[in-house]
Amino acid sequence: MPIEILMPALSPTMSEGNLARWLKKEGDPVKSGDVLAEIETDKATMEFEATDEGTLGKILVPGGAQGVKVNQPIALLLEEGEDAQALSKAMAKPAPAAAPAAAVSPSGTGVPAGVAAITGRDAGATKEMEASRGDRLFASPLARRVAKEAGLDLAGVTGSGPHGRIVRGDVEQALAAGKAVAAPAPAAPRPATPAVPPEFGPAFTEQPLSSMRKVIARRLTEAKQTVPHFYLTVDCLLDQLLALRSELNARSDAYKLSVNDFVIRAVALGLKKVPAANASFTETAIRLYSDIDISVAVATPNGLITPVLRHADRKGLAEISNEMKTLAAKARDGKLKPEEYQGGGFSISNLGMFGVKQFEAIINPPQGAILAVGAGEQRPVVKDGALAIATVMSCTLSVDHRVVDGAIGAEFLAAFKGLIEQPLTMLL
Repeated sequence: MPIEILMPALSPTMSEGNLARWLKKEGDPVKSGDVLAEIETDKATMEFEATDEGTLGKILVPGGAQGVKVNQPIALLLEEGEDAQALSKAMAKPAPAAAPAAAVSPSGTGVPAGVAAITGRDAGATKEMEASRGDRLFASPLARRVAKEAGLDLAGVTGSGPHGRIVRGDVEQALAAGKAVAAPAPAAPRPATPAVPPEFGPAFTEQPLSSMRKVIARRLTEAKQTVPHFYLTVDCLLDQLLALRSELNARSDAYKLSVNDFVIRAVALGLKKVPAANASFTETAIRLYSDIDISVAVATPNGLITPVLRHADRKGLAEISNEMKTLAAKARDGKLKPEEYQGGGFSISNLGMFGVKQFEAIINPPQGAILAVGAGEQRPVVKDGALAIATVMSCTLSVDHRVVDGAIGAEFLAAFKGLIEQPLTMLL
């Protein structure tokens, strides 16, 4: 019998994904390791590689399909010696018995659990199709990004995906035909059709939830409801750090250090001094991490993602700076690999560049803590019994009380504060 190619789970939080496009067509030979398709997950657009060899016999889910469930058959692979007759038998195989009327899919979308996989549609795809009616363009996120980078106006592109949806292949075909007309200026976007407001309510438009936004909403809701947060705040004097940063940046063009690079280095060394803060909670034990892998929050057009800086305690400031710039750029372009955003034992969220003085971040489960970093600003302080002006940065540690007690959190913050205020010690 032909081998069923299933929709893969390309990230731990992925329950469904979008099949952006097929890179193989029916009848093409397939070898193990060949890239079959591009799949949009809740985190990034990734390539899906074949694990078996044979011939791509039948594509069950077309390119551009939205909301394809993990483990749903998306294609059939013919093994050596099999022909169209074997494919016909596989296609004629009876579908699984339908579930009772009350049974719904595990995702809670309301779609019957026995819905046929060959359609490549579910409630999410139907909702997106309905939401696209009117003047809105119906295009995949990947197609939009490629068109934006090439300066192509999607209004003149005909979609070949389900229900006229524009997919990446349509954009590439339009570019090849010389249709790369500059897209409309961002200042005048195509407005969504205003919804009719409820009585006494304001007018509004609705933006469909992306896969990433759905995951963010679910995980942060779970974090606030199930993780007992408490918060500790310290004020750090930044003047010596800022002076050292200026001196180091003037020495070489090979790096450009930011305050955030010093923060990452100080957190890594602080966790090395207080390893009990580098931990997470499980139902049977507290898990203490031997490696110091730090997740750093990066804002992207689709939502927040936390690329991971591995073994941060073993890296100098220049290496931290260059690696974070690379990770942040890949995060914004949706090109992070799973190993670049999965894992991490501690998180940092820095809103200082936006002028935020102080905030309290939500813990990223299963981690035990996250440090929220505010802006450095000049404030009056008392030095040696006299009033003075200093640059001060407020940092708040959000802690899972099941993992880290107040004394451990305070000990970590004391170590962190000492490193920030005496930055030369970070160079040793």
